[in-house]
Amino acid sequence: MLSKKVEDALNAQIAYEAYASSSYLSMASWCEKEGYRGSTSFFYTQSEEEREHMLKLVRYINETGGHARVPALKEPPHVYKSLKDVFEIALQQEVDVSKSINKLVELSFDTKDFATFNFLQWYVAEQHEEEHLFTSILDLLKLAGSEGKNLLMADNEIPKLRGEEAKS
Repeated sequence: MLSKKVEDALNAQIAYEAYASSSYLSMASWCEKEGYRGSTSFFYTQSEEEREHMLKLVRYINETGGHARVPALKEPPHVYKSLKDVFEIALQQEVDVSKSINKLVELSFDTKDFATFNFLQWYVAEQHEEEHLFTSILDLLKLAGSEGKNLLMADNEIPKLRGEEAKS
């Protein structure tokens, strides 16, 4: 059975995951409008993945005697300066989610809710992978520069990095 404090914290994490999904969908739309096909595909997939993370939390809360709540969301940005800007914002979003997950892990440990502590270990590993993935993409974009064929080639490589990330 979840304590009220842990249940509330997990519900707050649902909001983070839901916002991340919405934000990545907005990023996908911007990329599609700007003609970045690789990044469009990447962010549509990323949006779905974040939705799955949210659903995993919803199910865990409900299965553990709590009541998951689905929050209203603020509208994410829909205009970006550049492809690099999109990925910088995405990386910061992942860093913020990692901080939130780490606080949840600390809370579950401090309250001796070891089932939740164990459940959250998947999120800890996932966030490590996500931060590494976005850092790798930003490294690629830095090498490519901000225009021309190099940027097009980098955009085409971005979805492939996700595939490589899943294998490691």
